[in-house]
Amino acid sequence: MSPASKNMAEGAATLLAGLALKLFADGVEISFVSLTKAGVVMMVIGAVQTLFGLFQATRTSSARG
Repeated sequence: MSPASKNMAEGAATLLAGLALKLFADGVEISFVSLTKAGVVMMVIGAVQTLFGLFQATRTSSARG
């Protein structure tokens, strides 16, 4: 598996986990963070990682051809 594919898969998984936290952990409070806010942060990180994987895939394919 190429690094671009790994980044896209990890980013998508992180984004989905963050979405699940945002949707289903509403009202659950831990002493130092709310899970809804943690879900939003995870969604942003997942989206950035997925976009970076797409960038890597595009860059690799354009360098070959």
